[in-house]
Amino acid sequence: MPKTNMNDLDKLLTYFDLEPLEHNLFRGQSLDIGTGRIFGGQALAQALQAAYLTTEGQEVHSLHAYFLREGDCNKPVVYEVERARDGRTFSNRRVSAIQNGKPILILSCSFQRLEAGFEHQKTMPSVPLPDELTEKTLIPGDKIKQLSPRMRRTLTTQGPFEFRFVNDVDPFDEQAKEPIKRIWFKARAPLGKPQPLHRTLLTFVSDFHLVSTATLPHGISYLDPKLQFASLDHAMWFHRPFKIDDWLLYDCDSPSASESRGFATGHVFNIKGELVASTAQQGLMRLWDKEKS
Repeated sequence: MPKTNMNDLDKLLTYFDLEPLEHNLFRGQSLDIGTGRIFGGQALAQALQAAYLTTEGQEVHSLHAYFLREGDCNKPVVYEVERARDGRTFSNRRVSAIQNGKPILILSCSFQRLEAGFEHQKTMPSVPLPDELTEKTLIPGDKIKQLSPRMRRTLTTQGPFEFRFVNDVDPFDEQAKEPIKRIWFKARAPLGKPQPLHRTLLTFVSDFHLVSTATLPHGISYLDPKLQFASLDHAMWFHRPFKIDDWLLYDCDSPSASESRGFATGHVFNIKGELVASTAQQGLMRLWDKEKS
C-alpha cells in the first residue's frame, strides 16, 4: 500500500504495481478518490497494466472498455488476462476486472511494435499556452460548502496531476454552454519511466472531465443529486509517443446526447501541437427524483 512519505505521483504509481497471483492473473489495490466507489480511470489503467505484463516489446495503440458494475474502493480487484492473439507486429488482449466474483469492467486492447508510416493529423485548436494560465480550484470558494466532506476533499486537494483550464467551468453554473472543454494537464513530478507507464497514466487521467462535457448544453451539473451520471464505456487510440510529465492539452467536446446517454470525444495534443491520443466515452445522463427512488 502507498507510504505517507511519497509524493502524490509516487503514491499513484504504487496502484499500478500489480501483484501476480497466477499465470495471466493479477491483483490491484483500489484507490479512493472521494466518491466512495472505484474511479473508472483506475480500473481502466490497472486492466491495461495487467495486459502490458503479458506483452513484450510492443506498445498499446487502442483500447475499448465497458463499465459493468460499480466497484468497491475498499476491496482489491483481480484482473484476468486472456491472450487472444500474439503476432509478429500486433498482439491482442482481453481483460476482465473482477470483484466479489463478478466482472466490474471488461477491456479489449491491441498492441503493436512501433513502426514508421504515413502521417497526418488534425490541427490543435488555438488556445492560451499553460504558462499563460494559472492553476485554479475546480470548485469556486463560495460553492465548496455545498459539497459533502468527502467530495470537498476530493475536489479541492491537489493530486498527482496539475490541471489548467482554458475555459473556466463552474460545475454549479446552470447556464447552458457550448459543449467544449479544453484543459492543459501534466504529472506534478518528473517521471523517468518507459513509454508503457506514460500510456497507462494517460489512460487513468483521460477519465477526468471527458463525459461531463455532455452536461454543458443542458444547464445541469454532474454534481447535481437529481442527475444519475455514470460512465458506460471508454475508448482510446494512441497515435504517437509522449511524456505525461510534459504539458498535454485535452480538447474535449460532446457532439451528441440522446436516449439518456451523453457522448463525448477528446483529442490529446503535446505542447508542440502533435496529436498523441484520442478518446471517446459514453455516460448515463438520467434525471430522477432521488426522494422517490
